[in-house]
Amino acid sequence: MSHIAASYLFRDLSLFCLFSEVPPVFSCRYLQMQLHLKPKPNHSFFIASSSSLPRASTMASTSLGPPTLISHCSSSRKVPKFRFRLVSGHDGFGRRVRFPSLRRFRIHCVSKEKEVCILESSSPSGDAALRSNEWKAVPDIWRSSAEKYGDKVALIDPYHDPPLKLTYKQLEQEILDFAEGLRVVGVKADEKIALFADNSCRWLVSDQGIMATGAVNVVRGSRSSVEELLQIYRHSESVALVVDNLEFFNRIADTFTSKASLRFLILLWGEKSSLATQGMQIPVYTYTEIQNLGQERRAKLSGSNDTRKSVYDSINSDDTAAIMYTSGTTGNPKGVMLTHRNLLHQIKHLSAYVPAQAGDRFLSMLPSWHAYERACEYFIFTCGVEQMYTSIRFLKDDLKRYQPHYLISVPLVYETLYSGIQKQISTSSAARKFLALTLIKISLVYMEMKRIYEGMCLTKEQKPPMYIVSLVDYLRARVVAALLWPLHMLAKSLIYKKIHSSIGISKAGISGGGSLPIHIDKFFEAIGVILQNGYGLTETSPVVCARTLSCNVLGSAGHPMHGTEFKIVDPETNNVLPPGSKGIVKVRGPQIMKGYYKNPSTTKQVLNESGWFNTGDTGWIAPHHSTGRSRRCGGLIVLEGRAKDTIVLSTGENVEPLEIEEAAMRSRLIEQIVVIGQDQRRLGAIIIPNKEEAEKVDPETSKQSKEKLKSLVYQELRKWTSECSFQVGPVLIVEEPFTIDNGLMTPTMKIRRDKVVAKYKDEINQLYN
Repeated sequence: MSHIAASYLFRDLSLFCLFSEVPPVFSCRYLQMQLHLKPKPNHSFFIASSSSLPRASTMASTSLGPPTLISHCSSSRKVPKFRFRLVSGHDGFGRRVRFPSLRRFRIHCVSKEKEVCILESSSPSGDAALRSNEWKAVPDIWRSSAEKYGDKVALIDPYHDPPLKLTYKQLEQEILDFAEGLRVVGVKADEKIALFADNSCRWLVSDQGIMATGAVNVVRGSRSSVEELLQIYRHSESVALVVDNLEFFNRIADTFTSKASLRFLILLWGEKSSLATQGMQIPVYTYTEIQNLGQERRAKLSGSNDTRKSVYDSINSDDTAAIMYTSGTTGNPKGVMLTHRNLLHQIKHLSAYVPAQAGDRFLSMLPSWHAYERACEYFIFTCGVEQMYTSIRFLKDDLKRYQPHYLISVPLVYETLYSGIQKQISTSSAARKFLALTLIKISLVYMEMKRIYEGMCLTKEQKPPMYIVSLVDYLRARVVAALLWPLHMLAKSLIYKKIHSSIGISKAGISGGGSLPIHIDKFFEAIGVILQNGYGLTETSPVVCARTLSCNVLGSAGHPMHGTEFKIVDPETNNVLPPGSKGIVKVRGPQIMKGYYKNPSTTKQVLNESGWFNTGDTGWIAPHHSTGRSRRCGGLIVLEGRAKDTIVLSTGENVEPLEIEEAAMRSRLIEQIVVIGQDQRRLGAIIIPNKEEAEKVDPETSKQSKEKLKSLVYQELRKWTSECSFQVGPVLIVEEPFTIDNGLMTPTMKIRRDKVVAKYKDEINQLYN
């Protein structure tokens, strides 16, 4: 006798996330299913639902409990196919969750002995012929998108000559032509092609063209040093080079022609007549020439049976797609091997966090070759969005011009926007300044009360509060919020509306590459601009968790991505720690890298045989509470910084510098800061002051000595860090800012602590002596 067991679909949570297309709700305890059955006489089936889901403790992913029989009908004939859909459920915090827009699925007959379901998705009308579950390699997405979105604009690249605008059909054809052109000049599967260029339409076409041939692209930006680029090229065993423009290649030409082996060179922008190719015995092609070669070959193949389908389909999901060298804040770059499967996992599941729709506008300014930007770009192009390339230089103008629905960026950019808004307020008339600052403070309090009664305040406490205490806390927050609500709405109409019109970002700002300072998080929440923070590393493709719109808890990095597991371990014993306990963050999932290229020993240090990757970050998992202001925070991931960044004082005390730095950055007088003090008796800091703001505070600052400026900055530092666990002692004031060009920042605008400390080593010694 055969049986249908609907619950078997949900025996494993990752399978549930896969087919329900909702964010990973590992904290979900109860599910209700509505089954649409048309049983015929003599059919046999039973419907089962899961029992309570065990609460996640140290793991942020778990499995459902055994099925419980609800109803049963007996017969003797074969079981029919039937459809079902999830209707609603209750999460682990008492909230009712509805799933109104899920697809329906067909469940085939299963054997009671095997307890296995074979599912077939019912694709909605309008889907591309190639569905996401059929993607084997990253370039597969372009076939789907071209068929689905066709003549919709995909890319706008306004700052290159000529400016470009490509539709989805045009973009797919450009990629196919470039890939075929590469085959014409001799590129074969598994060969390494170095792509050293910055954001542009042609970067994306080159990136995907290389992947479509089955080759591996080795990417880096043009702002890296010549020595670093040479090291990457040689270590990766690249055979050819694709470069951005004339100026860039002329900068690296002497080094590469004498120390690297190049089969050919491709120039994305400009004419090759101006290249410094004297003495070079290698072919040089322009982007247009490669495209033309590809078009000609494809035209010839279109009339024959050889359409290169066999070559394209020969790419395996577990083949290496790209080698990405980590810039990192410490150490030398390591080549991270990411497979097509790694990247496709991101593409398929980022929609749980960013519900992008066709026609949405995305503003892109991060390096396209960086893992974070790269994964986001691949994903959004499966949604039919319109992406505009910009840069720091044009960001302010482009936010006004394009009014993007989403901005993909890093915390520093949102800090810059925050500073710009604060500066605009400070230059207003006294009355307007007072009104704006007062209303913003009211909105901050209102949103804090709202977080309390909604149960979205983080805590490390494992024991939930008493019910009566929670009730009083809830009622107090409700009353205060109700009183402040009219003033908050007044602020929206008088102030925040103008801010929104100047920065766009009508749906959400997506932040990654570092934690958002809490004051930035709170400010944008207060003015009604949604910021979603995520977490990951190059080694994890990169996203492993992120904040969803429905559970956007400030200070957290959100819930784990589909199929991803987290655990927190003791750095010394490697024992798993309970929720609320701080330790080393380890993750496991389909997005974890293949390994470091030609570096098995380092790979083994961070990636064990069970698939657990040591992130090197410290953090904790929020405990589950059924009541209180943290009742919706259970299972959230909270990061507290890099383990390597921890400063150990000579007294034996461990200090996390990030807490102090984030607090200090709230001051308008402090442009940049690095907290120091390893093996010293007390903490110190290297500070880049904002001289313009210092002169506003004290006009005599520019005329006084450096000591006057140092005294003013130190007062500000003490003011803003007074509530931190540790206080800063000696301060070193320096004038040269930390930038990407001088090597003191990564391409994602994170300060390289080791480089800063090394540069000012002598000054630091004098500071403490």
